[in-house]
Amino acid sequence: MTAEKIRKTVPPPGALELVPAPELPYRPQDPQNYAPGIGLIGCGGITKEHLTAYKAAGYRVVALCDINRENAERRRDEFYPNADVYHDAADLLKRDDIEVVDITTHPAVRPPLIKAALLAGKHVLSQKPFVLDLDEGERLVALAQDCGRELAVNQNGRWAPHFSYARQAVRQGLLGDINGVHMSVHWDHRWTEGTPFAKIKHLILYDYAIHWFDMIQCLLRDQTPLRVFASTTRTKTQTMMPPLGAQVAIEFDHTQASLSFDAATMFGRQDRTYIAGDQGSLYSLGPNEKEQTVTLYNADGVSQPELTGSWFPDGFHGSMGELLRAIEEKRRPIHSAADNLASLSLCFAAIHSAETHQVVIPGEIRRLPIDD
Repeated sequence: MTAEKIRKTVPPPGALELVPAPELPYRPQDPQNYAPGIGLIGCGGITKEHLTAYKAAGYRVVALCDINRENAERRRDEFYPNADVYHDAADLLKRDDIEVVDITTHPAVRPPLIKAALLAGKHVLSQKPFVLDLDEGERLVALAQDCGRELAVNQNGRWAPHFSYARQAVRQGLLGDINGVHMSVHWDHRWTEGTPFAKIKHLILYDYAIHWFDMIQCLLRDQTPLRVFASTTRTKTQTMMPPLGAQVAIEFDHTQASLSFDAATMFGRQDRTYIAGDQGSLYSLGPNEKEQTVTLYNADGVSQPELTGSWFPDGFHGSMGELLRAIEEKRRPIHSAADNLASLSLCFAAIHSAETHQVVIPGEIRRLPIDD
């Protein structure tokens, strides 16, 4: 861009006026004529959000499975009273009327289930984080391709209204070339103390921040991340094992990205996203990830779209809806497992950097140690 063009597109201070917000397709979308039987494997706590979204969207969940049969029965009774219940996933996968399976188990036991589902001819939506090993993830991606099935990852944050609007704004070029993406989250994650989550050493950078790593990868998908540096901090008063403070800096050729997490914030909680481009910027702010006000700045003025919905359950609706639409339209879903491996490579690099205090090149760290 020439200096003259820059001068013409940058308004003088105080010149921006409030203008109508661009209408962007940020809401979850459903397939037109595809209503497959869906099976749910794993009926833990988060599946309440899955099934709330699926029922509201009119999706046909015909079977539920959990090694603890009572979990599956409880979900069935609450959401799909006519669905069948199994405690062995193999029995669910034998059914010809099930074309899509949603696998929500913990990462360590998920890959064999994904493999079995693909070999049984099912399309798969995997809960996040996808895998603990990038090489294993690549093998599953290759298997899905060999089987002619779609394999997607439930990165539901992409369909949180504020993230989805931002994603569409960047995709449609409203911000021009992106110079910086900066996200900070200040909340209280100590509710996990005493739960299995508290046994994850890098609870914040792995289990939680994967949504934010994925958004960076999604927003900057045309750029290659060069280096990652991260650190974690234990607060002075915390009693649980995982560090509750974390920060990450990611360097691209022409863009910088940063993440900051304060997971022991009792008062003044805040969730903030800022995306700076050479033709505009987008700012999202709220007390949490579900309540956000988006502001778009560009040469036309300042606009604030009136967004509807919330991350929960819209994110889960969007994730399954995109997979179903991709199957119907015979294309790869935007949240494909292949795409998600790039997000995981950022996550793994950040965790290794936090452990070693070294700058790490994304993709070099292939596996996340389970027992770190």
